[in-house]
Amino acid sequence: MNSEYAFSTRTRVGFSDTDAQGVVYYGRYNPYFDLARAEYLRSLGLLHRSGVGEFVMRANDVEYFAPARFDDELDIHVRVARIGRTSMTFEFAAFKVPEETLLVTAHQTLVFIDPQARRPIEIPADYREPFDA
Repeated sequence: MNSEYAFSTRTRVGFSDTDAQGVVYYGRYNPYFDLARAEYLRSLGLLHRSGVGEFVMRANDVEYFAPARFDDELDIHVRVARIGRTSMTFEFAAFKVPEETLLVTAHQTLVFIDPQARRPIEIPADYREPFDA
């Protein structure tokens, strides 16, 4: 695993992820990033937490470097780049296995909100703890 990242998970490119040119359609990388973020949070015991508030997507940017094709195995790396008072930004990198070719990088910023008021609220201290370590 790339030591710059806190966690990684593997997935394989499905046929439905590819476009008419036979490469992964650009919009299909976000589900790979969602998978990595969910598995990372699961590994920290944060995926199914109870309490007030929920995270919503605020921003998402993706940069493409090389194509992936049907049946390629991908290693999706993730880390928390920044955790603020009401938001956190995750960084991702997708590599083709076993060559370790960098395919894509991304950032996703999520905001912690009160679901009733739909307004940002402070991220609880117990949620921050694993990332502060």
